[in-house]
Amino acid sequence: MVRAIEWKNGRVVMLDQSRLPVEVEYIICADYLKVAEGIKKLWIRGAPAIGIAAAMGIALAAQDVKADSFDNFLNKLSPVFDTMLSTRPTAVNIKWAVERIKAFLNIHKDNSVAELKIMLIEEAQRILEEDIQVNKAIGTWGAQFIKDGDTILTHCNAGALATGGYGTATAPMLVAREQGKKFQVIADETRPVLQGARLTAWELMQEEIPVTLITDNTAGALMKKGAIDLAIVGTDRTALNGDVANKIGTYTVAVLCKEHKIPFYVAAPLSSIDFSMLSGDLIPIEERSPEEVTNVFGKCVIAPEGVKVCNLAFDVTPAKYVTAIITEKGAFKPEHIKELAKNNASLDKFRIKASK
Repeated sequence: MVRAIEWKNGRVVMLDQSRLPVEVEYIICADYLKVAEGIKKLWIRGAPAIGIAAAMGIALAAQDVKADSFDNFLNKLSPVFDTMLSTRPTAVNIKWAVERIKAFLNIHKDNSVAELKIMLIEEAQRILEEDIQVNKAIGTWGAQFIKDGDTILTHCNAGALATGGYGTATAPMLVAREQGKKFQVIADETRPVLQGARLTAWELMQEEIPVTLITDNTAGALMKKGAIDLAIVGTDRTALNGDVANKIGTYTVAVLCKEHKIPFYVAAPLSSIDFSMLSGDLIPIEERSPEEVTNVFGKCVIAPEGVKVCNLAFDVTPAKYVTAIITEKGAFKPEHIKELAKNNASLDKFRIKASK
């Protein structure tokens, strides 16, 4: 299983996903600014993965902080928190990771600064390992919706490269395969950065899962022909009402699925659900550089010079288009996501089971 990020020899090591699949290159980050650069430039991407990166970046920065008290230590880490939060606004996992680190520090404020530095490394590594276990749980709950012989559509990349390992949208596929089910996957190319073509197709081929690559505007035609049985995507932020923010083009896929009566599933670890966000209308949408659209990887110009560009990185799919949201706690209808915020012990009555 490919790992997008790890802590190694006192450094943060991330796979430069902007070079895949042509080159496999790892970047060694010796300071938190390099980690932040990696998040901004998409060396690492995917909501869970950039949350892990933020936690590791904070732990890395902490090692160089000189402080004689807890308050002084926390104060000097404040700019690091702000830097991480500013890298990518749509994915909630960075905010989640920063808040978790702050809470962790406050719980252990009676420890020495030297001890806290070591403990932050351990906490960042714990976040990574927990993410892998969360993904496997998502896979267990989600595999029930995959039937033998199915063709699954996925958009963008929500595999191991977008997480600590194993993936979110790909997790049900991996578990379904372990269960002996035979299926195939159709991957949208995912313009303009081509995460589906470069990353998802590559990952699935590494796993020897049959995958077919299509252009983004082919999905509807295949649905009309009855060639797609279900869609599974990831999410960068899910609102309390079940609205889902994911890579641009996800909304289009969801609407097409609704029209063709195809189940549309979202794989969402709890860390990507923003219970403070009442609806998707409030989710900030990142707009990226025009060059991503007018150029192919900065090497080939495909648009006239000076043309106006709208390059939204994400869109929001309203809850009414989502069949179920698959979390590590089970699969739920979007309107029941709020039950997860209550730490409800009786979640079983809200869980969705696959029809026989």
